[in-house]
Amino acid sequence: MAPAERPQHYFDAAPRTPSRPTEVPLDLPDLRLALATDRGVFAADAVDPGTRYLLLDAPMPAPTEAPTVVDLGCGYGPIAVAVAARCPRARVVAVDVNERARALCAANAARAGLANVEVVAPDGVRDGLRVDRLYSNPPIRIGKAALYELLRTWLDRLTPDGWAVLVVHKHLGSDSLHRWLETAGYPTRRIGSRLGYRLLEVRPVPADVPVEVPR
Repeated sequence: MAPAERPQHYFDAAPRTPSRPTEVPLDLPDLRLALATDRGVFAADAVDPGTRYLLLDAPMPAPTEAPTVVDLGCGYGPIAVAVAARCPRARVVAVDVNERARALCAANAARAGLANVEVVAPDGVRDGLRVDRLYSNPPIRIGKAALYELLRTWLDRLTPDGWAVLVVHKHLGSDSLHRWLETAGYPTRRIGSRLGYRLLEVRPVPADVPVEVPR
């Protein structure tokens, strides 16, 4: 008997799930878009409530600012597209391992007429990229070790005055993630809580604080 295939995940680089394109609405007080989506990507059937909560309550750059913003684990792009629309001078870098998600994110940015969104695979991020603002509904299900490595990589790209906002549900380990971030030296505070979701604001490790990052 042939071994069973490994289940598909939204964080797979090349989804094997047959394509079935559709659209989902992104309705915010200041923005209304129809986003192309598909099977094999995160929250294919509707914008995830954690993502929507982040877009409703997380601090955003002012329209007159010109920061470098990263949407880490962009999926089909609700965060990247919303931030780019709200802050047209920003450079928004949308990052995802899933090639189908990246194609959808790029298509959604183009459909919205946004020229300030760059969609890349993790290995396509240029060396030396520094980040002023990072937003993420992080891929908790990749496992703690992989998640911590991912977050260390990106939080260490923050500029000295930069910050990240992560949205994580308490049942998926938001409180333990908060503790790990603090132990790893990243000043972290909860800036919101709704329906079990936590918004965590994370700052870079202060330059004068040597920290041995826990595993």
